[in-house]
Order: sequence, then structure tokens, then C-alpha cells
Amino acid sequence: MEFFRSHVLVCSGVNCTFKGSRSVRTALVDEIRAQGLEQEIKVVETGCFGLCEEGPVMVVYPEAVHYCRVSPEDVKEIVEEHLRKGRVVNRLLYRGDLSPKAVQTWQQIDFYSRQKRVVLRNCGLIDPDNIDEYIAREGYEALGRVLRNLEPADVIKTIKDSRLRGRGGAGFPTGLKWDFTASATGDQKYLICNADEGEPGTFKDRLILEGDPHSVIEGMAIAAYAIGASKGYIYFRGEYHLSIDRLTHALKQAREYGLLGNNIFGTGFDFDIEIKIGAGAYVCGEETALINSIEGKRGDPRYKPPYPASIGLWGKPTCVNNVETLANVPAIILHGADWFRSIGTEKCPGTKVFTLTGNITNAGLIEVPMGITLREVIYDIGGGIPNGRQFKMAQTGGTSGGCLPEALLDVPMDIDSLAAAGSALGSGALMIMDDTHCIIDVVKCFLQFFRHESCGQCTPCREGTQRLYELVDKISRMEATKQDVELIRRLARTMDDASLCALGQTAPFPVLTTMRFFPEEYEAHIDKGVCPAGICDAVSQTA
Repeated sequence: MEFFRSHVLVCSGVNCTFKGSRSVRTALVDEIRAQGLEQEIKVVETGCFGLCEEGPVMVVYPEAVHYCRVSPEDVKEIVEEHLRKGRVVNRLLYRGDLSPKAVQTWQQIDFYSRQKRVVLRNCGLIDPDNIDEYIAREGYEALGRVLRNLEPADVIKTIKDSRLRGRGGAGFPTGLKWDFTASATGDQKYLICNADEGEPGTFKDRLILEGDPHSVIEGMAIAAYAIGASKGYIYFRGEYHLSIDRLTHALKQAREYGLLGNNIFGTGFDFDIEIKIGAGAYVCGEETALINSIEGKRGDPRYKPPYPASIGLWGKPTCVNNVETLANVPAIILHGADWFRSIGTEKCPGTKVFTLTGNITNAGLIEVPMGITLREVIYDIGGGIPNGRQFKMAQTGGTSGGCLPEALLDVPMDIDSLAAAGSALGSGALMIMDDTHCIIDVVKCFLQFFRHESCGQCTPCREGTQRLYELVDKISRMEATKQDVELIRRLARTMDDASLCALGQTAPFPVLTTMRFFPEEYEAHIDKGVCPAGICDAVSQTA
């Protein structure tokens, strides 16, 4: 076994990779070798640290010094000063703190200290390509306990008692979904991990799989044992190349270690996982459209009932869970349902992974207890609005989520509280916008997405998304009347009542919430013929 006096973890998540982290890693390895330190210092490619805006990011252990915006040109100084002489390079610390008590360790940075990491417990701490590092952090211990000591019904009871709810958007109780599938009659049952992220601003599942693929594999194996499935699928978007590569490698390692395949842990339990790659249709995030896609059919949603728990993949009982949902499972098994319920709120315990995007200082990936307020997320963790601008709107739950104003900054971020406020937790995408944006223009962008992504199978969605876009476009051109606003409301009700799946049901949500919380912007465009932000004025003049 090799021992090193220092480890340097370089983020290789997709965001830091785009900013050049691979070049930084290469320069670091070369410089360490040039200075004869390769026997003392190990460089590790790890998953996302979360502070994507400050990438490329690296952390030096055992000091846990957190360097940001590192370039290949900075590497020689880091090696000579820090790795050789033990002198921290202050200018590369978070925010370039040069004070005598400069923030050095990532645990001391507000962005991290306010978080609670359960799903992201290993991201940024291990080499995601090394199964031994996952095992060293209690990896696969939960699976061993389940297969050796628990009956499937015991596992389902634990998940039920934890009150874990699905993290993909709907928030359905996970234990109940497992119970339905376990109780269904069938000679073959399937488990599907939904890793299809199609909403703009949503990339949490991608980064979970890039940083800790084994946690999802272990969660799937536990779920499969509980519901009686011997075959699992992970459904990816085709553009998630790094996630697919890492998961492919992780599956190979798990099979080699006897953690997937036949007779796992000598218990007679058989389970294996296959990767399925989709073509990138947003609607395939809906579970029955996803099932159709796996079967080789057009990715259209099915009529429900019957639900997948009774008639799913190839007509067999099937359970579909989200990536984040499954990554919670090993921790719940290890620490217990009571522990999980001690985090978050009574009705919605645990943590939630969010992606922070838009006009926010610390854009990136965070994990916080359910029930934290929107204000805390934006200002305490996100660092507030950059460039001295004022907060205007937060869209929670992705493109199909609600748009909340400043008056609702203290709303708790959990499924029930956001629903009561007129929004949704959804997929965990959190888009922040400052006062330079026009609400009408923003909503029009959302509706452009929905009309493009509608599968066209049902009339309310196919025609409704197009008509909604046209009506909002009419408002942006200062050509609408108050009758058009009433028409939007009537159309939204029809789409909600009659659309086949959640795409058509939720597509009007951004329009309805902005009409509710930002009526003055609609009035300005319709009654006064002006755009307060000056954006739509330019559009109408060039039309």
C-alpha cells in the first residue's frame, strides 16, 4: 500500500472540466514529477465540489486548503510554495483572501459550512473511479447488512419509516412506491434509475453520478432486493458522456468485486444493471415515456392507470426512482430512519440537492436540509446577487416551477411549503434573476422550451404550449389586451385538466405564477405599452 504525505484533489466535474481542470491536473502531475515529489504527493481526479462558479477548484489535504480559479500557470507556485514549503498561496483562496486569518479550508467557507451533505457525502472527497475509496467510506456496507440481516419487507419498512420522498420532482413517498412494486404479481420485476435531466438549469443528477457513482449502484441494489427485481436499468441522456463513462467503469468494478451479478454476498440474490442511453427528449423524464424509450419505442407518455408498479417495462412490475432518491438509500440503511427524519422537516425529512444558476454569486451545486429558507440559500450560501443588483425573482423546481418574488424569500424550501406558496420543489433547479430581467421576456423563453419539447401526443399540450407562447409573445410586443390575460388563464386550466402528462400540466405554471406575483409587469406591457426593463420595447420596435 502506498502512503503519501499529501493528496491534491482536482475537480473533474463537468463544469470545472469546461474551465480547464484537466489541463491544471496535467500541469500539476508534471510539476510534481519535475520537482521529485511524485512519491510524496498524490493527485486525484474527484467529483464536483459544488462551487462551480469558482472553478477550476482543487483541495490540498491534509490541510483541506481550498484553491479556486486555478490555471496551469498557477501550478508551479502551488507546488513550490504549498506542497514543498507548506506556505498557503493566499491569492488563490476563495475570494483571494489576503487577511492574516484568511479562509483556508473548504469547511470554513460559508458556501460549504451551511450545507448538510448526505447525497453528496463523497463528492469531492474520493476518486470516483476507485471502488476501494468508496468502500473505505462505508461503501456497500449497507448492501451487506440488507442482504445478510434483513428481509425485503424490513427494508421497505425502513424506507417508509424514514419518510423519504422522491427527489425527481413529484415527491411521491419512496417506500410506498417500493411496496406497490413488491406487492405486484409478476415472474420478473425491473428497477429503473431515471438519470434523464432535461430541464434547463438542472444538472444535479449528472454531478452525483460523476462524483459518486457507487452510491447510486448500491442504492439500486438495495431497492432491487426490496422489490424483488433481478434486473436494473439506468436511463441517461446521451450527452452525459462523463457520467456514462464513470458509471460504466463503476459497474465493471462492482461486478469484479461480486457486488453485482449472481449470488451477491453468497445470499442467493441476483441483480445486475444495464445502461440505456436516450436521445435527449425532455418528455422522457416522465417515467412511462422513459419506459417506452427503453423498449425501443417512441418516447411518449402512457395513459395511467395502469401504473408502472403493476404494468411497466415489457408489461412487468417496474419501479422508477430518481438518481438523488437512490443515493439517499445507503445512508438511511446505515444510520436509520430516525436519523434521516432528524434532518429537514417533519413531513419532508432529509436533504435536497439544488443547482444554483442565474444571477447568483456562488453558482453551483449545494445540498441543504429540507426547510431551509430561500433567503438563506440565496444570501448565506449563494453569496447574494452580484454586481450590486437587486433580487427580482427565483424560479424553483426547474423551468416548469413557479416564479417567486422578494416577498416570499422566507418560504421554506421543502415540497409542501413551496406548493403552498404557489411554486414547486421539482427537480431542484433554482434559477435566480436580478432586476435587469423582464418577467414577460423570461416567461416567453420558458414557453419556447415547452412548445419545442412537447411530444405532440395529446392535443392540450401540443396546441396549448404553442398558443401560450403566442399569447405571451403578443404581450411582449405590446399588442395584447386584458381579454388575452383571461384567455391565458382559461387555457392553463384546460391544459392542467386534460394533458396526458406533467409536461402539459405544468407548462403554464411559470405564466400563472408571474401573473400572480408580478401583475405590474403585465399591466405595464398591456395597459401602458412599455417594458420596465426595456427589453420588450426593443423587440416591439424591430418587429
